[in-house]
Amino acid sequence: MSEPLLRVKNLVKRFPVHGGLLAREVEQVHAVDGVSFEIAAGETLGLVGESGCGKTTTGRCILRLIEPTSGEVWFEGRDMMSLDRHALRAQRREMQIIFQDPYASLNPRMTVGAIIGEALTIHDLAKTAQEYDDRVVHLLETVGLHPDHRRRYPHEFSGGQRQRIGIARALAVSPKLIVCDEPVSALDVSIQAQVINLLEDLQQEFKLTYLFIAHDLSVVEHTSTRVAVMYLGRIVEIASARDLYTAPKHPYTEALLSAVPIPDPTVSRKRVVLEGDVPNPIRPPGGCHFHPRCPRAEERCKREAPLLREIAPGRSSACHFAT
Repeated sequence: MSEPLLRVKNLVKRFPVHGGLLAREVEQVHAVDGVSFEIAAGETLGLVGESGCGKTTTGRCILRLIEPTSGEVWFEGRDMMSLDRHALRAQRREMQIIFQDPYASLNPRMTVGAIIGEALTIHDLAKTAQEYDDRVVHLLETVGLHPDHRRRYPHEFSGGQRQRIGIARALAVSPKLIVCDEPVSALDVSIQAQVINLLEDLQQEFKLTYLFIAHDLSVVEHTSTRVAVMYLGRIVEIASARDLYTAPKHPYTEALLSAVPIPDPTVSRKRVVLEGDVPNPIRPPGGCHFHPRCPRAEERCKREAPLLREIAPGRSSACHFAT
């Protein structure tokens, strides 16, 4: 097999919790706890899970927008963790992000043209003012906006239009990998479909690779080649989208999928209701993080953390009893 475009191994991120009179570090939030996966060139890996499970933190650690506590990130065979500030800036031409909030991710004091063209200036990709302007116009047209929009400010646009501006900004440097951090969760349902279709068209046109972070399982099913499911900082299952949605192997995945509404009233699905709440990430449970809520949990689950292991070609599960 060819080398994957992105390889993440044992990625860990812990945030300090300060307290006391001197504001010393008293505890740590286990946001990402040993995450490993690979993404091949041209595919879309969906990363799903409940809010607060560590999806966004994982994406930002990969790009080193947040510095990981430990772990490895390899992009095209290059160790991302070893790069200094200048090498990292050059590497970011290949790796971009689309942020979740189209309202907070755009500078309100900059015109749309300046927002999209900022990366062209930073990476010296436009040698003349005309080349700069032509590139900005082309990017706007690529995402379905009018060239005259480059003279306007973000507050003059709707949420869907702002997200298109964010997509154009990510495309400005012709990246190979784009981390899509819940790019449609803040949009109306009708606009979500338009943005998803746009992302799929751009992937085909520019040969892009996506890490698609979302909590909406129906969106991920539509967009992803493979899907990784996260729970409390750990990946509990990875499989192709078809395999995962038709035959989930981890009890947490089964519970998630059972909550997805089915539009056909003649089709019934057994609802899996989980008891209790998601544990505190400051003091996660020992063994399998999911065992306090798992209907299949046994004594072994409380003592021994299951490894994410391959149970069939192309699919892995972190459950002692998955086969």
